[in-house]
Amino acid sequence: MKNTSYFFYFTLLVALLFAVQPAIAQEDDFINEYIERLERSKEYLILVAETMPEEQYSYRPTVESLSFAENLMHIGWAMDWHSQSLMGGRPARDWNTDTELKVDKKSKADMIAKIKETFNQTIAFIQSFDTNKLSERLDYFGANRTKRQILLLLTDHITHHRGQMLVHLRLNGLKPPRYVLYQ
Repeated sequence: MKNTSYFFYFTLLVALLFAVQPAIAQEDDFINEYIERLERSKEYLILVAETMPEEQYSYRPTVESLSFAENLMHIGWAMDWHSQSLMGGRPARDWNTDTELKVDKKSKADMIAKIKETFNQTIAFIQSFDTNKLSERLDYFGANRTKRQILLLLTDHITHHRGQMLVHLRLNGLKPPRYVLYQ
């Protein structure tokens, strides 16, 4: 009788492991694919940032628009906030006093270096992120979203502002760099 119950529990345990393992593998696949996307997005954004001459970094198509430089640094701010603060729990930077991810008095080279650094920090954060927490839900400006959705929103946000930067290039008579796939 004892052997039968051990066999039953052993079989149940093995069945549960086979049922749970694909879900864990899917989450790891999501993170790996997401990291690849962020790496490619970083490459493309840097090409865009390098294409604009430094003297045109303050260009804005309309008074209400962000400048080219402000769009670039806003992408860094958003990456930092989405990953380190929203998902990681670190207190958010104070927009009014923290100048690390603002244009401030940064040169073109300073801004590009800061964006690279912020991408690398975001990628490192996501690589070490506990995939079991991807289904946890957060308040995202009044919308109830999973942390997985937050990551997807972040890539949408990067694309949105990079798209504005591409328009800035065109409006200045510059040809944007060729689109980089998988981002």
